Amino acid sequence: MRGEKQLRRVWARAATLGDMSEQPRPPYPPQPPYAQPGAPAPYPYAPYAYPYGYAAPRRSAGFWVAIALGIAAVVIGLVSLFGYFVTTVATVSGQDGSFGQPSIAVIDINGVITDSDKIDRQLERFGKDDGVKAIVLHIDSPGGGAAASQEVYHEVLRVRNELHKPVVASVESVGASGAYYIASACDKIYANQASVVGSIGVIMEWTNYGDLLRWAKLKPVNLHDGALKDAGDPTREMTPQEQAYFQGLIDNMYAQFIHDVAVGRHTTPEKIQPLATGQVWTGQEAQPLGLIDVEGGYRQALLDTAKSVGIKGEPHVIRPAKERHGLLALLTGDETTDLFGNPSNFLNQAPGFYFLWK
Repeated sequence: MRGEKQLRRVWARAATLGDMSEQPRPPYPPQPPYAQPGAPAPYPYAPYAYPYGYAAPRRSAGFWVAIALGIAAVVIGLVSLFGYFVTTVATVSGQDGSFGQPSIAVIDINGVITDSDKIDRQLERFGKDDGVKAIVLHIDSPGGGAAASQEVYHEVLRVRNELHKPVVASVESVGASGAYYIASACDKIYANQASVVGSIGVIMEWTNYGDLLRWAKLKPVNLHDGALKDAGDPTREMTPQEQAYFQGLIDNMYAQFIHDVAVGRHTTPEKIQPLATGQVWTGQEAQPLGLIDVEGGYRQALLDTAKSVGIKGEPHVIRPAKERHGLLALLTGDETTDLFGNPSNFLNQAPGFYFLWK
């Protein structure tokens, strides 16, 4: 009886509310605006899906361009941050300073010397570092520009005389002409027996392309005032007056070369003059001539120099932080080379004067 009464109450409740199966179930969450009228509501807790026949909205080309630019900006930012981090770590790890630890600084001079700024800055930095007890110039160069070589020569003398920092040269394979000019300013020169040193002399050169212009039927136009203003014009032959003019400049630079080597080697120009023929000698030949001090390689130069300044055992060696090139340096603003070329170089047609072994 009790069960029958409960059943009757359920039927009465159903009659009052109507058929529960026909009552609409309120959607949860609310139905999206694109739902078709009469379409069944999605399951209350199921994620929305696009209704049948509905296509996802299309994005314009500008939208994707903006996305690509945003990604590129993020990548460039990360690369810049990474470059800064690498530079900082390199410096902190002792690549650009001694941090008070007794050290020997090594500066590499490789290839043709075209600019003195980088080497001068390195000499200045290490010269003022109290932890650096001496500097070794590790040279493998045939020389280069006359003025650039002379500038480094005088900076070496300044570091020695004003900052009282010993500077030693170690010649690897070649230390000729402008590179020897620099080495002569050092306290001592080391060279292997088979190293090549010397080549005290001056060379002036440029390319005469007058025949090429005539072949191409091009006629250069040159307006000037002053008889020697266009001396060395690469579109024509030199006049006797111009040859005498340039030879005078070469003779003057040659005399400077001899004088400076004599000062650096603690001798007289008269003793250097017979050796200033432009030729080179091996290290074995150069020592009896007084052009070098010790037959020995870089390792010997390093150990001897460390011992001379009171560093016992294996010396702590530091070098300038390596310069970065390419995309990373371009993005971080540290590119030191002319990646895309300098248009002003097209105007550089003047003859060049070199302390260069060729």
